[in-house]
Amino acid sequence: MLVAFSFDQGAIGALHSHPHTQVSYVAEGTFDVTVEGVTTRLGPGSSFIVAPNLVHGVVALTDGLLIDTFTPRRDDFVIGDDRT
Repeated sequence: MLVAFSFDQGAIGALHSHPHTQVSYVAEGTFDVTVEGVTTRLGPGSSFIVAPNLVHGVVALTDGLLIDTFTPRRDDFVIGDDRT
């Protein structure tokens, strides 16, 4: 599953975890990315991987756009889809 998330400067993607593998690409902007307590500053063209169940989140230092991929798909992101 591929998802685009737009962030305004100062927006916070709160720390959380999920059972999916996540790969994220910084398409625009600058983010502080925290994975398991380690924070890294990433800009356009950077990417990061989050293994299942690791605690992670972001802070947008500028307006930005993250392109996230998830496997398996995030059923909680699918509205009105009863397929399993």
